[in-house]
Amino acid sequence: MPEKENIIISYKFTKEDGSSQFFEIQLDPNNLELIHKQFTKLPDWTDLKFNQCPNCPLEKEKISYCPIAANIVDIIEIFKVSKSFENANVLITTSQREYHKEASLQQGVSSLLGMIMVTSACPILSKLRPMARFHLPFASTEETIYRAVSMYLVKQFFNMQDGKEPDWELNGLIEIYNDIHEVNKAFFKRLSSLKGEDANVNALIILDNFANYVNFSIDRHKLAKIKWMFDDHGKRDD
Repeated sequence: MPEKENIIISYKFTKEDGSSQFFEIQLDPNNLELIHKQFTKLPDWTDLKFNQCPNCPLEKEKISYCPIAANIVDIIEIFKVSKSFENANVLITTSQREYHKEASLQQGVSSLLGMIMVTSACPILSKLRPMARFHLPFASTEETIYRAVSMYLVKQFFNMQDGKEPDWELNGLIEIYNDIHEVNKAFFKRLSSLKGEDANVNALIILDNFANYVNFSIDRHKLAKIKWMFDDHGKRDD
């Protein structure tokens, strides 16, 4: 059953100069959608039609702003003066545990952006929303592949139970990540249009690299990177 209280995940960045920034993400426990702030005025780059994703199903006649762009304005504004290689102490807190890492800003911002992007009511990225409930900051490529495939296969199991045709070949997951790549490319254009340093843009590049790697692993390597764990003797064949 859905939880009654909002799901809260916080990010705190403490730079080497002692300055810090705090972000709190609240998710609706019934649908895992981001509970966003109400904005009175948003910058032009958040307009839906500004570098709109080519595969975006939203209609600009009905929706004025890109839901992702509207929810990351504060992050982009704060980090637009930061270089991607600057180091920070990143502390992520959930109701179950804390994560802590000394990381570059591009790594920390990438983790934060990824969480917000999949929960921001984007019809394309929301397909990864179940992963947000079990958020794993700073996940490796191997962990990301495992989580994405596991999430998708659980969905196929529920489809089977509901009398729908399951996709055990993962063809739909490849399509999802192809669509996500198109979104990432469009967002790269959005963010590249802004003046400032490169922390935000490089954070997005990291996300896109993960998406491409997951797709490549499914389509070409047939998940060999994690298959060894399920062999009888659990021997890696590198």
